[in-house]
Amino acid sequence: MAYFVYVLLSVSHQTRYVGSTQDIAVRLAQHNHGSVRYTSGRRPWSLVYSESFPSRADAMAREKSLKTGRGRAELDAILSLA
Repeated sequence: MAYFVYVLLSVSHQTRYVGSTQDIAVRLAQHNHGSVRYTSGRRPWSLVYSESFPSRADAMAREKSLKTGRGRAELDAILSLA
């Protein structure tokens, strides 16, 4: 089963959130419902980017890398092309 790294954008605050999951649609619904404490105060969220990985470990490693300074810069470049 595939795992995903996803990037959400807060429509109200223009902040990003990076996470990983097996089901992006369900996870996005959880973020927008307020079920995730960290993101509940900045709803609504929209999906702006995702990547697929063959294993949870690969997805978690990529998530961790996107949360570093270099990863945030890479994400800025990716999202500016979209």
